[in-house]
Amino acid sequence: MTSLRIAIVLGSTRPGRKADAIGRWALQRASNRAHELDVTFELVDIADYALSHLDEPIPAIMGRYSHAHTMAWAKTIASFDGFVFVTPEYNHSTSGALKNAIDFLFAEWNDKACGFVSYGVQGGQRAAEHLRLIAGELKLADVRSQVALTLGVDTDDSGVIAEGRQLQAFDTMLNELAGWARALRSLRETRDGR
Repeated sequence: MTSLRIAIVLGSTRPGRKADAIGRWALQRASNRAHELDVTFELVDIADYALSHLDEPIPAIMGRYSHAHTMAWAKTIASFDGFVFVTPEYNHSTSGALKNAIDFLFAEWNDKACGFVSYGVQGGQRAAEHLRLIAGELKLADVRSQVALTLGVDTDDSGVIAEGRQLQAFDTMLNELAGWARALRSLRETRDGR
């Protein structure tokens, strides 16, 4: 059986965003455990897909995409077994850019697992809570453990300076995510007759 593939999804397109540094930190920390978990981790930046405001004429649940940017996004997301969403908290929720990117697709998210690395002046936990509601609708199983980075405490101008409990929370989240992603991949393979 091949290694799991888990995307670390940068959930902000804002100029000067913290998502770059936090995503790189998450990728480095996760990659240190890739062999142990039998997982390949990859950074996926929603900004690279130039997704306009949702412009597909047919609802995503139908799976009939008409735009090249949607088809490229769908191909990328379909190739992963799970996701770590790196999300800022904007006005008690996730970023509009991440919500929009999620809304472009449906089946590509189904029967996979996700975890969260949120950040904000209060740790971004409300952004992760909103994403949990969205994940349920997409048949995307979210793990309980998460990382909530407080700007100015767990980060500085050079990036993430998290210690102790944040590192432990990240490792716990990865353990849960790898386990769930593996179980759900088995479910998808059985369902799809592979």
